[in-house]
Amino acid sequence: MPPASSCDCPHLDCVGEITKEELIQKSHGQCQDCKVGGPNLWACLENGCAYVGCGESHTDHSTVHSFNFPGVFLSPSGLTGLKNIGNTCYMNAALQALSNCPPLTQFFLECGGMVRTDKKPALCKSYQKLVSDLWHKNRPSYVVPTNLFQGIKAINPMFRGYSQQDSQEFLRCLMDQLHEELKELVPEPYDQSNGITVDDSPEEDNHSQSDNDFQSCESCGSSERADNEVQGGNVLINDTNEAEMMIPEQDEIQANREWQKEKNMINDFYRSGVNGVMGGSTGVDMDKDVDTTTETTPIINIQMSNNTRPQSPVQMEGHIPKMSSSPPKAASGWPSLNPNKRQKKYRSVISDVFDGTIVSSVQCLTCDRVSVTLENFQDISLPIPGKEDLAKLHSSTHQTSLVKAGSCGEAYAPQGWIAFVMEYIKRSLFVSILSWFWGPVVTLQDCLAAFFARDELKGDNMYSCEKCKKLRNGVKFCKMQSLPEILCIHLKRFRHELMFSTKIGTHVSFPLEGLDLQPFLAKDGSAQTSNYDLLSVICHHGTASSGHYIAYCRNDVNNLWYEFDDQSVTEVSESCVQNAEAYVLFYKKSNEDALKERRRVSGLFNMMEPSLLQFYISRQWLNKFKTFAEPGPISNDDFLCLHGGVPPNKATFIDDLVVMLPQNVWDHLYSRYGGGPAVNHLYVCHTCQIEIEKLEKRRKSELDMFVRLNKAFQEEESPVVIYCISMQWFREWEGFVKGKDNDPPGPIDNSKITVNKNGHLTLKQGADSGQISEETWNFLHSIYGGGPLVTVRPSISHQEAESSQSEEKIEVETRSV
Repeated sequence: MPPASSCDCPHLDCVGEITKEELIQKSHGQCQDCKVGGPNLWACLENGCAYVGCGESHTDHSTVHSFNFPGVFLSPSGLTGLKNIGNTCYMNAALQALSNCPPLTQFFLECGGMVRTDKKPALCKSYQKLVSDLWHKNRPSYVVPTNLFQGIKAINPMFRGYSQQDSQEFLRCLMDQLHEELKELVPEPYDQSNGITVDDSPEEDNHSQSDNDFQSCESCGSSERADNEVQGGNVLINDTNEAEMMIPEQDEIQANREWQKEKNMINDFYRSGVNGVMGGSTGVDMDKDVDTTTETTPIINIQMSNNTRPQSPVQMEGHIPKMSSSPPKAASGWPSLNPNKRQKKYRSVISDVFDGTIVSSVQCLTCDRVSVTLENFQDISLPIPGKEDLAKLHSSTHQTSLVKAGSCGEAYAPQGWIAFVMEYIKRSLFVSILSWFWGPVVTLQDCLAAFFARDELKGDNMYSCEKCKKLRNGVKFCKMQSLPEILCIHLKRFRHELMFSTKIGTHVSFPLEGLDLQPFLAKDGSAQTSNYDLLSVICHHGTASSGHYIAYCRNDVNNLWYEFDDQSVTEVSESCVQNAEAYVLFYKKSNEDALKERRRVSGLFNMMEPSLLQFYISRQWLNKFKTFAEPGPISNDDFLCLHGGVPPNKATFIDDLVVMLPQNVWDHLYSRYGGGPAVNHLYVCHTCQIEIEKLEKRRKSELDMFVRLNKAFQEEESPVVIYCISMQWFREWEGFVKGKDNDPPGPIDNSKITVNKNGHLTLKQGADSGQISEETWNFLHSIYGGGPLVTVRPSISHQEAESSQSEEKIEVETRSV
């Protein structure tokens, strides 16, 4: 090896397109961000990039060129099989179909810092690890999904063992659990002038219950909560703390006097406050219906379905039952002292990707009253029409086409009547020939038309009109109000009878591109794009009792179709996919404008214009921009609180939640999509920190007071009256005061432990209830309200054993304290 010369390294003469002289000149220039002079500056070696910076973390330039807006994944991957670990082909097919949904998969790959949960079995962590393995650059031939399978079995006993299960049921279970673990509270509008959240809901005393139903959670279920500060309640708790500090431990007599004074304060507060509210007759009945006797126009009653998680809409036999969005009330005569409690709204990546809304309306043909129900869904279960159903559908479709052509000429006017008739004859002849040899030809559009078809409610299927208070003839309509980013369609191939199950083997043809849902969209629907392209399809081969699941998926990197059969992954043609026996299909919105917008933003990144300001944007919304056809307005709420700062519980991992953008890119995105707010500076919110401290103080105060009251109750030898409380509610309250749940429980609900005997509420035999003292009941009721009041007057000879057992329930729940 020749000796090294004293001259500079020859490799520095030219680095890429930049010469050594240019590098030296740049190093003595200025940082383009903070204007700091050289030397020791950094120069970007990306072709066409003239950036020079100082390398400070807040102006980091190293990740700018890593953005890949036009594409989704950086390298061809995702062609990894899944090992069958005991009749788990149903799970493998479902996981591969989900894995090839770019909005969901990209979230777990790019927004991994947001995958945080303290809920067991932490299925989102197992799914994130599985997706990372499936899409790893150095991918193995197959992956063993043991951890995720164990988590699913822990959630739902149905999947335990090694028997064959339904792939669609597995999908629902998995997506429900992912939503529960990843859901976040949707922030409410905040009035900075008053420092309070703005309630934009209508006044409850001027509207019917149906109006209140519109305030429900959009997709994720709702749970009630009490305000962080209860008027009067906190005053009482603070006073008791001060009195508690004044008690000298060595003076037992003085302590007993003070303790008796505290109990009297609780009872006096309860009698003067709660009984005063309950005794008044001027309260407004929130459940009172609007008087419609004088109405001359059709009445519309709007309701909102609010399940824990939206499921597939089920076509009702008969009338549509009223599904209230509010949790069940304890009793109409037991109002809470928390009248301002509002239902919470939650969202997650699952609801963002898969949730849509269906509006169902039933019209009474006697009084013309229209009942409208908004129902959220994450998949649609479509019937497979038979021969007779197809004939009715095609006949109604033909009649509709004739009306369109004769009136506005939208469908066949440009071709003329002759062309229309010839086209209809050819189509009818073709369908007849195919039906003669292979049975009825069913398309996915036929299944959708059967699901959304007008349904006459008459005979044994009459509609129960709430206005007429009788069974009436009615008509039911069903349309889509909002379309999901990814539409999951389930075909009802299996019929489960009492003693046996059968499978419908009819072939359903489906388009690979251009599925148009415009005919099934409501007139006031919110969707801008109604065209969908197929992403993946789950197929079932075999009978209802035995069979095998596989999945056909389109790889988002090279747009080629692949068959995923457990460990085996092979490329297939489009015709092979179209001939498949589809069971579950995943369609994604198609929008060419979204692709153009991504290319435009990528070009703005490459321009590298010097910017005086850097803007923070939500990493999750940026993922939507890269994968959604309609990303919606910019939303930075996932890393900001209501006051515009970073919540204290997110400050430690804020870098996982945000991405820094140059000013030109932010300006373009903001002008195009709106939303926000604009963020230039990140700081921990002081107001939220104070609220957290107040909440902790409230928890400690409530817990300490309960322990003291319950201890005094247990020391009583023969209490005159004992109050009963629902253990279900008590466990929710216990989770709150111990910090396991961030949300206070709703009003006390004793409705499940009571039974009405001769007009009097008594304790139900065997009810899940606990026994507390009068002071404890008054203390809890003064804060949370609710009811009804249930008391027992124990007889020492007969109920002493039962009383001790019920007291042990409370003792066991609080023993850890």
